[in-house]
Amino acid sequence: MTTALARRAQKLTSILDVAKALTAERDLDKLLPLILQEAAKVVEADRCSLFLLDAERNELWSRVAQGSQKEIRFPVGSGIAGAVAQTGQAIHIPDAYADARFNRSFDLSSGYHTTSILAVPMRGADGAVSGVLQALNKQGGQSFTGEDEELLTALGGQAAAAVENAVLHQDIQRLFEGFVSASVVAIESRDPTTAGHSGRVADLTLELAKTLERVEQGPWARTAFTARELDEMRYASLLHDFGKVGVREAVLVKAEKLYPHELEVLKSRFELARKDRELQSLRRRLAAVRVRGEQHLDEIEFEEGARLSRELAELDAALAFVLECNRPTVLEQGGFERLTGISGLIFADAREVTRPLLTERELSSLSILRGSLSREERLEIESHVTHTYRFLSQIPWTRALRRVPEIAWAHHEKLDGKGYPRAVQAPSIPVQSRMMAVADIYDALTASDRPYKKALPHDKALSILEMEARAGQLDADLFRVFVEADVAARALKMRRVVGKDAP
Repeated sequence: MTTALARRAQKLTSILDVAKALTAERDLDKLLPLILQEAAKVVEADRCSLFLLDAERNELWSRVAQGSQKEIRFPVGSGIAGAVAQTGQAIHIPDAYADARFNRSFDLSSGYHTTSILAVPMRGADGAVSGVLQALNKQGGQSFTGEDEELLTALGGQAAAAVENAVLHQDIQRLFEGFVSASVVAIESRDPTTAGHSGRVADLTLELAKTLERVEQGPWARTAFTARELDEMRYASLLHDFGKVGVREAVLVKAEKLYPHELEVLKSRFELARKDRELQSLRRRLAAVRVRGEQHLDEIEFEEGARLSRELAELDAALAFVLECNRPTVLEQGGFERLTGISGLIFADAREVTRPLLTERELSSLSILRGSLSREERLEIESHVTHTYRFLSQIPWTRALRRVPEIAWAHHEKLDGKGYPRAVQAPSIPVQSRMMAVADIYDALTASDRPYKKALPHDKALSILEMEARAGQLDADLFRVFVEADVAARALKMRRVVGKDAP
């Protein structure tokens, strides 16, 4: 008797230990095999099966029936497990083949021989049946006992709670993944020219992070990130440009120094200036005929034709230079002086009001030395990082993901303190942000979907990154790993494997 009590106490203790383990596991694919493994131990069964209730379809399904590698589905009420789910009562069968409810097809297809069966309902917190736990073949050729039923039922209750938690966690995870995906779509809808950028930056950053585990030398040697830290890094990378939703769309997609509507107005002004030159030429011809007489008409026509040609050629050359200056290239030597000269050209409008060919705003925009953005516009673009931090800080992150806003906030900071938005130096920049900075710049340089610049070859992009690393702006050790491990090629290969990029 003492031995039996000790054995029962040991099993109850085991169930408590298993309950703790089940509560800690939130991955359903790992949880279900764990339940089967522990259930078989508790009732000393050869194997166990677990069937979950699909209430919408009124079916039981199993992804992990021991000895089976495929999902099984059948209606509630069908077979032994179906009967348990329907009635909520345990079923104990000492001889399976003597029971009409037993389905022999599994034995026939697997070569297994079922003798004894113990099937109990799994009840959730609300008391409703959420599944069935089934044990097959008591070890030693014996039959399952009432104690086995009691123990398996207790374990089934713990398993039901664990499964509910895991499913809820899975649902929340899917919901959050959907939110992140929708956020990325929203970002890229504002700026279609950078479509795919967020995903590529996440892939590059994670590949670099995983590579550090294999690095033997340097300050980041053997740096390892947990699965949760990698998730944190992935979310920060995917959402690093989330703040672009707070930047004016016209500024985000500005490909040239003048906005499209500004350029159209400028071109119209030049066309009006051409008409003004032609009108002035006709007026001069008429005045010359009046003074010199009709006998000099051919001479007057020749003189005025040559003058008008020069004036129109001057306008055409001025417009061609303006269009060249409008591209986001470095302004050539003497370009500002020539632009100033063009702004001095005038014309008379339809009301005979004298106007300059270039407005002060146009002159200022066309005089941008590098790129297409004015200082004010560049500051507005840079503000997206602050918007990102502000928006992401509003999300109630779990403890495992609480640093997502901080990591995303620092991806444009430079180690020498010349980055933005806070101009912090190396000690204040997390390694995750340093890796993201390398990935972000590399993808921006090599991206082929941006109309305002050509994609740079891989080697040229690495040369630019190397210059920034040597200047103390990027982490030189992380950049070295990025190059030596060919992280870009590895990330691209991984994207193709999972179908993110076409081969």
